[in-house]
Amino acid sequence: MRRHLVTLTASTFVTWTGQRITAVALPLVAIEQTGDAWTTGLVGGFAGLPLLTSAWWGRGLRGRLTSGRSLAVLLVIQAAGLALVPLAAVTTEVNAVVLCASGLVSGAAAALLGPAQRAVTADLSEDVGPGVGPKALAWQDMAHRTSMIFAPPLGAWLVAAGHAVPMLWCEAAGAALAAVAVAGVPRASQAPAAAPPVAERAGSRSVSMSAVLRSRPDLAVGIGLAGIGGVCWFGFTLGLTLLGAELGRPGELIAAGMAGYGVTTVAVSFVLPVVINRIPRLPAVIVPWAVFGLAYMALPVVAPSLAGIALVAAVGGVAMPFGIAGLNALITEQTSGDERRAAFTAETVLHNGGASVGLLAGGAIIGLFGSAPVILVTGLLQVVAAVCAAFWVRVGRRASEPAGDRGQHVTARTGS
Repeated sequence: MRRHLVTLTASTFVTWTGQRITAVALPLVAIEQTGDAWTTGLVGGFAGLPLLTSAWWGRGLRGRLTSGRSLAVLLVIQAAGLALVPLAAVTTEVNAVVLCASGLVSGAAAALLGPAQRAVTADLSEDVGPGVGPKALAWQDMAHRTSMIFAPPLGAWLVAAGHAVPMLWCEAAGAALAAVAVAGVPRASQAPAAAPPVAERAGSRSVSMSAVLRSRPDLAVGIGLAGIGGVCWFGFTLGLTLLGAELGRPGELIAAGMAGYGVTTVAVSFVLPVVINRIPRLPAVIVPWAVFGLAYMALPVVAPSLAGIALVAAVGGVAMPFGIAGLNALITEQTSGDERRAAFTAETVLHNGGASVGLLAGGAIIGLFGSAPVILVTGLLQVVAAVCAAFWVRVGRRASEPAGDRGQHVTARTGS
């Protein structure tokens, strides 16, 4: 089983590396082929639509995605969607219809693939032994983050060398290669759940995300924070980009911020698999978002210092992997079966979907209020959300204590 976990981690590395390498190439191919700048965001925009609606159309499919073979089918579909653009570039022409179709097909596969792959990893880990799931998912997150260091510069170099279309073929080939690799991953044996799943209590095989969040308050807190963080992400990316332009340092502030964030987040991701099972789950879920929000709030203060921006972003980069790993561990330990798949889907939809919505509206918001105030407010929102989450968890736990236990606590404190 450990070999299959390594295979799943390797497939994550391959697919994310391909995606990040071609992130520069796709817009250039689109504008070169169509001549219209507005088409450059069509693939990304249409890829987000299946993600935002996957809670509806993917609900009946989630329960079937329990083995490497089912993941391979999704990867083949994703590869087919990715191949549409380079195929059109070498046969007919790339137009808006091709770009939209590529985004919809590859986006639909990706919307199901991410949560399903994490769920299969967690399922297989239970067959290996206790505590393996959080470690395996932390390694998988490390594989995803590692590609952000070398893939974008490599992609930029390949584009400069005139290999934009071959790069798109390579991304599709990478997804196909990952499909071949994961096809042999078996379905995990059915491990008993830590508590009765929602599907059993409701007498239904299909589990809704809202039902899981209502029944698991700790998960609701963690996934809600991830969603708020996703929506606020534009404050870092767009905010720093436009703040640099306002201060006469276009491109420099965002480059420094992304460098500081990227180096530390990758470095910490190598350590997390070793320490994740020693970290209390809820603090690991809540505290990083407060730290990340404080880092946001410090960015306008230290600007335009590039060293200051890099240092503050590096602090955020240290915190973030702990939040993701803590939430994945919480989902792994508190859920199983369809409930687990619904929880991972909720995490993906709220965090990634929230980021898409934030980026879509972020430019207009920054245009209205200015970059520095927006960076400050998006950071403050994350800090307030984390504080409210900690208070909510504390109140919920006190309310769930038996009255006798609360009375004993009072007696102990007063000494009577």
